[in-house]
Amino acid sequence: MTNTPTPAPFSRIKIRTGALVFCGDDVALIRRDRADSTHYTPPGGNVEDGEDLDAALARELAEELRLDTTLAEGGDLLWVVDQRVTRPGPTPPPRKLHLIYRFHISPDVRATLAEQELDELPDGSHEVGVIEWIDYRKTAELPVFPPIGPALAALASPRAAVASAALDAVTDANYTWV
Repeated sequence: MTNTPTPAPFSRIKIRTGALVFCGDDVALIRRDRADSTHYTPPGGNVEDGEDLDAALARELAEELRLDTTLAEGGDLLWVVDQRVTRPGPTPPPRKLHLIYRFHISPDVRATLAEQELDELPDGSHEVGVIEWIDYRKTAELPVFPPIGPALAALASPRAAVASAALDAVTDANYTWV
C-alpha cells in the first residue's frame, strides 16, 4: 500500500470568476450572515475542470443572480486577486486566483434578477445569501471578500478605467480567515 503525499499548502491553484454587476451607481453583492460574522462577496464561483472562463462566469451569474450576460454590457476583466490564505480544516488550502469582471445592466434587467442565492454546502444543505444593491462608493468599510471594497469605492465612476488589474495579494500577513 502506498501513501499519497499530502499536497503542500497553496500547491494547487483554483480559479474563481466573479463579477461586479452595476446598475447605475449600485453594485450587486451577496451578503452572507453567519453566527459570528457577516460578509459580502461579488457573485461568482469556482471554474470547473475544463470549463472556459467566459462560460464559468456566465454560468455563475445565471445561477446566483439569474442574469443572462447577453443582456448586460461589458464583461471586461477589472481585477485579479491572488489569494494565499491558510484556512481551517484538514485539507491544505489552495492558492486561488479571483478574476473579477465588470458588467452594467439597466433598471429593467435589474428588476428581473434574484433577490437571494442558495449556496450548496458540503453536507448538501444550503446557505442563503441575500443579494444587496449597494452604492459602490460605500463599499470601502464593508467586509467584502476578496477584500476589494477600498479599490471599488475609490473608482471615479462605475465605468472608470483602472491603472492596474492586479490588486494586492491576500495572504496570512494581511488577512485572517473568519
